[in-house]
Amino acid sequence: MEKFKRNERIGAIVKILSDNPNKIFTLSFFTTQFNAAKSTISEDLIVVKNVFEKLQLGKVITISGAAGGVKYIPKTSKEENEEFLLHLCERIKDEGRILSGGFLYLIDLIYDPNVVAKIGEIFASNIDYSDVDYVVTMETKGIPMALMTAKAMNLPLVIIRKNTKVAEGPTLSMTYLTGTSSKVETMSLPSRALKPHSKVIIIDDFMRGGGTIKGMIELMKEFQTEVVGTGVFISTVKPEDKMVSNYISLLELDTSGNEIVAKPNLKTFINEYRD
Repeated sequence: MEKFKRNERIGAIVKILSDNPNKIFTLSFFTTQFNAAKSTISEDLIVVKNVFEKLQLGKVITISGAAGGVKYIPKTSKEENEEFLLHLCERIKDEGRILSGGFLYLIDLIYDPNVVAKIGEIFASNIDYSDVDYVVTMETKGIPMALMTAKAMNLPLVIIRKNTKVAEGPTLSMTYLTGTSSKVETMSLPSRALKPHSKVIIIDDFMRGGGTIKGMIELMKEFQTEVVGTGVFISTVKPEDKMVSNYISLLELDTSGNEIVAKPNLKTFINEYRD
């Protein structure tokens, strides 16, 4: 079997770990891949771990025991978050984005793979998912960033539908009241989508009054499921009193004046780059 040089092994290890966040790889996996001794792989992993920490690229941690190994945890610093979100704010401030009803055109951002991948890493760095079973979102615009968040957390994604789908089998549906227009809407979820007594994180793209997210929380109760965290890409400054309170918002938006005012909501971020 072919032998690999140290720089080749380290390059491959970085690729494998970063492509599979929060997935445990045993030392035996790498010894088989590279035809190398465990002591050699352990030294390689120390190099990878140190580089990731020095450049704040994430955390590489080792797990002891028979079922142990190594895994990569995406982590972002507060400074990195601010730089990324300020760049998004500049893109959002274009007056041409304002739609009728005070809504904002965001399709080009939330369907940009590079943008939503970074958003997923930020959510994973600032929401505790250590005891979580699923990431949950509402169709349709929240799906890309929820999917990237689920990837960063190594959790399955569950999508709540506005209409039932025949291919999904029996569903549980409920009505909810939107936060701003007080319009009655319906949301549905297949009865087998969540295991009872699960814990979930809700991810959504936009929140004005919080009615949709409150409806999602109520739906989770019907599944005997606990919501342990909520992440929103953009929340509006008004109304100040939302229908939900425990959430992380990456950007705050004010469209009440003559121009769009968007700014990073840095107060919701973890201050330290830590495990």
